Amino acid sequence: MEAFTRHTGIVATLDRANVDTDAIIPKQYLKSIRRTGFEVGLFHDWRYLADGSPNPDFELNRPAYRGASILLTRNNFGCGSSREHAVWAVVQYGFRVVIAPRRGAGDALVPAFADIFRNNSVKNGLLCIELDEAAAETLWAAVRAEPGMQATVDLAAQTIALPPDNPAPLRFEMDPGVKDYLLRGLDEIAMTLSLEADIAAFEARHDNQLAGAVAAPPLDLGLGGVT
Repeated sequence: MEAFTRHTGIVATLDRANVDTDAIIPKQYLKSIRRTGFEVGLFHDWRYLADGSPNPDFELNRPAYRGASILLTRNNFGCGSSREHAVWAVVQYGFRVVIAPRRGAGDALVPAFADIFRNNSVKNGLLCIELDEAAAETLWAAVRAEPGMQATVDLAAQTIALPPDNPAPLRFEMDPGVKDYLLRGLDEIAMTLSLEADIAAFEARHDNQLAGAVAAPPLDLGLGGVT
């Protein structure tokens, strides 16, 4: 998968909370046996009218958001089923980053992303950024004031830089393991393969120890002729 280090792109908005995976990629698109082509179905029921033409009232169809690669949305994005197709659709449409706020705290916490969607995103090189509500509102205000604006996401520095006339870069937290995967462009399989030499050395030691144990003489328990 493609490594993620630093990305600059247009920020598009989706002002909806609890967007589930059936809304992201409806079930009729799950019949495909391929892993490509899902960008056509992204947000299908909102993006198209009944006759199949683009819905002019849907945010992503606005001219200012054409070519957007950063999606700003609301909390609990990607809830619902575990279909990985939802992440494929987001990535294949052209998004490299999805940004959402968490709401509340403790037992009342509503996360920015559903866990399964977030985990599937890591495996596909999609950066999911969770912001606190205040930081998220700063970004929402900037995008509303300047539709089609660009932002720069720096994963190493964990910042979102806005245009010069906006506030200082927004900082975000990131799990160190997830950050390492994305910076190196490795999914779980690739990470395992990167340790191939260590695995081979371990197996060689194990085989030698096993061979030595088989070749060792029987242990004398000092029981003489007792039967």
